[in-house]
Amino acid sequence: MMNDYELKVMDELLAWRSKMMKQSGMVNRLAKKAQTKINNLIPEKAHQMVTESIKQMVKATLVGSNITTKKRIQSGLSLYERDELTKEKLSMYRKTATVEGAGTGAGGILLGLADFPLLLSIKMKFLFEAAAIYGYDTDNYEERLFLLHIFQLAFSSDEKQKETLFIIENWEEQKEKLADMDWRVFQQEYRDYIDFVKLLQLVPGIGAVIGAYANYNLLDQLGETAMNAYRLRILSEIPKDY
Repeated sequence: MMNDYELKVMDELLAWRSKMMKQSGMVNRLAKKAQTKINNLIPEKAHQMVTESIKQMVKATLVGSNITTKKRIQSGLSLYERDELTKEKLSMYRKTATVEGAGTGAGGILLGLADFPLLLSIKMKFLFEAAAIYGYDTDNYEERLFLLHIFQLAFSSDEKQKETLFIIENWEEQKEKLADMDWRVFQQEYRDYIDFVKLLQLVPGIGAVIGAYANYNLLDQLGETAMNAYRLRILSEIPKDY
């Protein structure tokens, strides 16, 4: 039986799901088309090299975050308490990402390029903490895989978002079909999602402001996606005969 807060969350999840299923604006769609055309012009060997390097970077970040993040698996908490704890953690990581974006943005091209792995690490550490707050142990491979699907849901095109949302909504059934991520799709979707903003971050004079603003919003997007993905899992386990 769901309590009042859980019923309220169900309404919020319906609104969030509706937003995720909506088609993005014309500017975003045109940008995605342009990026797809550019990607089609890039030689296959270059795609393979980038895919492998991003794959290794993400896997290294996953291992590092799993080791360095203080993961205290929370048990016995209400959904309200878990949500509030997650919001506190998000606020902390958002501030860290904002400072990091301003610093690398002010540093020109070299520091701007360093922003990619630094921001990736901040995002992953937040996701590990969120998993622990909602009671999931990231020492288990399937939980790290779920975490990567949250990341992909947050930073993907319309079509890939819908596919990933389906997997997350049906995780217990879908996880059996997943051996690993499709790393080519993972890196391409993520790069395409953040490319334009991150290019502006390299522009002298406005890089610091753009970097801070972009990182704040990227963490905000990830936080909302993570919280709702874990809410979906928890509420799916509650009997619906209310």
